[in-house]
This record gives sequence, structure tokens and C-alpha cells, in this order.
Amino acid sequence: MIKLVYCISRRADVSPAEFHRYWLEEHGPKVKAVAEAIGACRYVQSHTTLPEANAALKASRGLADGYDGITEVWFDSEAAFERAMSTPEGQAAGALLVADEATFIDFARSSVFLTREHEIF
Repeated sequence: MIKLVYCISRRADVSPAEFHRYWLEEHGPKVKAVAEAIGACRYVQSHTTLPEANAALKASRGLADGYDGITEVWFDSEAAFERAMSTPEGQAAGALLVADEATFIDFARSSVFLTREHEIF
């Protein structure tokens, strides 16, 4: 399997509460609706929590600002991902998701990449 990891920062004009609500209640169902078209077999949202603890972790390491959350999307294989993204349905679904993301995600402060897991324990 491969996994798309999307580290997300909210747009400045969207409050944290509205960001998390929209992402979970509005965007999540849209992803679920197009899961087959994009070839996804699992989708998880991890919403940032405990802001004081996150600030302490950041300060203790001299890190950059954190993200508002992480999305993980699993695909059965690289070939399955590439196959789905090359179909008209997959491309249309991807475009729909990007257009929706633009309403609540700050793309310039976010990051997305594909990974392969190596389970340690």
C-alpha cells in the first residue's frame, strides 16, 4: 500500500472551529463520495488538539509553526493510485476536491506527499 499524507494549514480567514467543522462535516463526506473514483481504500482526518502542549513542543525544539491537521489517504498500490488518477472520473474527482480544499486550506502553508509505511511496532 501507499499513503498520501496531507499536512494542512487553515486559511487565515477561517476560524479554527469553522475549519475543523467544515473539514469533518463537509469535506470528509465529499472525499467519501469520490473514494472509488480516486482509488482510495481508507481516509483518515487527524485534527490538531491541545494547543498549549503543541506550543511547548514547538518551543522546545525551535520548530516552525505546526499544522491544523493531517489527512491520510491509503491506496492499494502505486499502480492503483496512478490508474485512478489517469481516468477522467479520477481527474474530475481530484479537481472537485482541490476546488473544495481551496475554500478552507491555505495551500502555501500546507504540504502533501506520498509515502510507504514501515511499521516498527
